[in-house]
Amino acid sequence: MKKLLVSLLILPFFMFSQTEKDKFNLKTEVKKVFKFSTFYGGINGGTSLSDDNVYSITTGTLNQGIVETPFDYSIIFGVRKIARFGYLPKEAFKKGNENSFSDAATMGKVTGFEFLFEAEYKRQQGLTFFDQHHFLRYVADKWMTKFEYLKDGFADIEYVEASQRYRHKINRKLSFTVGTAQRISEPYGFNPLDDWILENGNLHYTYLALQEGYEIDPLNGIYTDPNGNIVANSNEVWEEVIIPQMLDEYVISEKDKLPNVWNHSLIIGFDYYSYKKDYWLHAWGNVLPLHWLDDNEYSYNTFNGGNWVDYSGGLILGYWFNKNLGVFIEGKYNKYWNREWHSFSFGANYKIF
Repeated sequence: MKKLLVSLLILPFFMFSQTEKDKFNLKTEVKKVFKFSTFYGGINGGTSLSDDNVYSITTGTLNQGIVETPFDYSIIFGVRKIARFGYLPKEAFKKGNENSFSDAATMGKVTGFEFLFEAEYKRQQGLTFFDQHHFLRYVADKWMTKFEYLKDGFADIEYVEASQRYRHKINRKLSFTVGTAQRISEPYGFNPLDDWILENGNLHYTYLALQEGYEIDPLNGIYTDPNGNIVANSNEVWEEVIIPQMLDEYVISEKDKLPNVWNHSLIIGFDYYSYKKDYWLHAWGNVLPLHWLDDNEYSYNTFNGGNWVDYSGGLILGYWFNKNLGVFIEGKYNKYWNREWHSFSFGANYKIF
């Protein structure tokens, strides 16, 4: 995927700089690509989960411990060139932690070239992630194309997607698109533990642990890891602590051994945008109902049992009943393969003058 990301960075210059060599001016072309864009960076943080007291009893003695969760933080940086929709507020600074639902829309407010490159290193509820969202999008009157890379550690999703579509405009507000999409991802649906399921449906985790190099001394109640270190001295600790860790490491290791898989799909979508000062509606949706896959034993249809439907969509609605009372609904939803991720916000405002 690294080669694809490098292609993302250099693609704008190939797309919009096809001039004769003697007329090509790198400085001019770079300025043209990044005109009206914003480079931004920010550090954000806050309190995470509160400390939790835990208790245990060992040989009749009560032990008390504290599970501490370090504070949350994020370091985010990026560059974006996306026309601002009318309902979005004007910002003095771009901090990076704004929840811009409209970034997921199929099309932007204007035709032409837009892009987003954003990376975020964060710690959330004691877990660390390096999330990324990049895309290049070009929208014309009759067609559009988009190249996107998304990595969301908390949702456990990562893929590259490219799509090329015919665009049919019903009017200035509504348009439909149809075309093809190509996606590259890890083999979602593959579960390495399926090979270790017994006929009764239980997981044979003890034998798997032994195959992974763990050793058990039943006479002395000692459990050691592949390096010979004692990791547990009771069956309770072995099953409740060590086995889950071993299974997690095994699944990650087995998945990392597999190559990424290609997925070619039919994609159909719509986009609707209407804005007034007291009422606005922005809605979009995409469905991928048919798929053509490589001849790969790890393709998703192997685990899914045949064809499937992926889809995504979003809605941004705002309405002021009068100068005092207004309501809003915002959200987006995605379902790709066996992964689902979403976010939403809704509420009301009442202004007193």
